[in-house]
Amino acid sequence: MKSHAPEPLGDGLSGGGDNRADFRVAPTQGGVRLSIVGDWTATGLGSTPHRLLQALHGESVVAIGVEALGRVDTAGAFVLFREARIDAELAGADEAADLRPDLARLARLVAGDGLKPVRLERRRRPWRRWLVRLGKGVEAAGSQAFLNLAFYGELISAVLRVAMRPSRLRLAPTFSLMERAGLDALPIVAATNFFVGATIAFLGANLLAQFGASIFTVELVGVGVLREFAVLITAVILAGRSASSFAAEIGAMRMNQEIDAMEVMGVEPFDALVLPRFIAMLTMTPLLTFVAILAGMAGGLMVIWVVIDLSPALFLHRIVENVGLRHFWIGMCKAPVMAVVIAAIGCRQGLEVGGDVEQLGRRVTGAVVQAIFAIIVIDALFALLFMELNL
Repeated sequence: MKSHAPEPLGDGLSGGGDNRADFRVAPTQGGVRLSIVGDWTATGLGSTPHRLLQALHGESVVAIGVEALGRVDTAGAFVLFREARIDAELAGADEAADLRPDLARLARLVAGDGLKPVRLERRRRPWRRWLVRLGKGVEAAGSQAFLNLAFYGELISAVLRVAMRPSRLRLAPTFSLMERAGLDALPIVAATNFFVGATIAFLGANLLAQFGASIFTVELVGVGVLREFAVLITAVILAGRSASSFAAEIGAMRMNQEIDAMEVMGVEPFDALVLPRFIAMLTMTPLLTFVAILAGMAGGLMVIWVVIDLSPALFLHRIVENVGLRHFWIGMCKAPVMAVVIAAIGCRQGLEVGGDVEQLGRRVTGAVVQAIFAIIVIDALFALLFMELNL
């Protein structure tokens, strides 16, 4: 590094109210220290950039002094951190005398890809960062729980209003939704549960054959399909199919301000949008669950007939004698609860959509994820309840 005395200030600083940009360059260990003074703005730069490039030719700036720095904008930052090629990280130095958050932000803004990223604040301890994330997660969960309770309360109020005045129920959209959310889902529900029943039978036949108890595959299929898998698989399919559809339809209406127009016209959105979907799901989910039970039993029967050569008549006889209707009603009683959860989550997420497509996509995804999670949790709670009741 060449040795030289500090560079004098320019003439622009001597005028009374004139505070044009200027600088000092002083040698220091490993390079030079650049002290910038005045207003480094588009109107105050003047010829300073040209003089700065000449003064720093071949030198390495290792420190920046900003004690006398006035205002600064992107033009001044561009001269310092792009044209003069000063390391942008120096603008976020941790020394209290040199710290200028505004200069650090501008340095990051104008710095090129070849420069180091600016350090705007001290590095947080890892445990603090995780603690903050945990706190935000708990706060978001609490907020969502409160909003869910408020939504269910409003839904109950809407049901009571319709119960007292049945004429408020919109039959045409309700039957249309029953067809779209229920009847149109019959093929996929039946096919999925058929293969689930067949899979249970395959596993049971292979495992129980090791103990010479292949005949008990019938009871395994009966209990598994009747009690758990039929209603669970049906609910998951409806969560991915109907909850997302409800959220997308209502969310699109919210984006297009159709719901606001309904409120202006005196139409209650809950009565017109939420309640028909709620009734449609509450009506069709038990029907779909019944179809799922038949399909699952058919899949298990076919595999048992082929693999262990057990006739359909004996299969049905063992189902009636050893399984009975108790497991059937246990599975069926879960269906209305699943229907309420799926419809409520889908409609609530749709009503929470903002004014852009990104919000719509997030809410539709959130509806599916929350519905599936709620279904699994509810099924586990039912399992604990029936275990305590010895059912």
